[in-house]
Amino acid sequence: MYQLYIANKNYSSWSLRPWLLLSALGIPFEERLVTFAQGNGASWHAFRAFSPNGKVPCLHDGATVVWDTLAIAEYLAERHPEAWPSDPVARAWARCAAAEMHSGFSALRQYCGMNCGVRIRLRSDLPTALAADIARVDELWSEGLSRFGGPFLAGPGFTAVDAFFAPVAFRIQTYGIALGQAAADYTQRLLDLPAMRRWYADALQESWRDAEHEEEMPRSGELLEDLRVPAG
Repeated sequence: MYQLYIANKNYSSWSLRPWLLLSALGIPFEERLVTFAQGNGASWHAFRAFSPNGKVPCLHDGATVVWDTLAIAEYLAERHPEAWPSDPVARAWARCAAAEMHSGFSALRQYCGMNCGVRIRLRSDLPTALAADIARVDELWSEGLSRFGGPFLAGPGFTAVDAFFAPVAFRIQTYGIALGQAAADYTQRLLDLPAMRRWYADALQESWRDAEHEEEMPRSGELLEDLRVPAG
């Protein structure tokens, strides 16, 4: 059985992607959650115990170790073809969109870090690069939904491209980001997935806090609500 190493569900957007792909497709796996370690560089040393690059997520399949999110998706697709759309045109589009998410949207990552359990009002003076990233998400989602008929980005079934954008759905919820109707409806469909609801429920129950992630909040905006259990 696959073993998937992940970090804290409240914060780890990269961990969510393969966890959700496996969960939504009903592929059995063992979850191995290792919390972020306090201190500069501490997580890298801790994660090196199971991940060659000292990062999460990391998939173990017997003696095979796959340590990059996109590589994990492709590794799984070789064994579970439903991880990508069966239609070649939709599959090519989905791979491009997932790769764009994997390597881009730097302003969205910087100013809207994933923190599932809080609600934040964004500052009005954030850079235009963030607005550009949000507009691109709206454009890309609307294109996929219109072109392939929905309800998911590349057609009727949930695939890896949806998993890659799932952390954005949590960011939209956290920061109250406005999107066009099609993209907003898609956001809600992602948030309503049973696996997403399980991840979110687990995130709210995490009492552990990571100082680096928590310090991102006042830089981005005003904390309106903290729905997590008290810090322990």
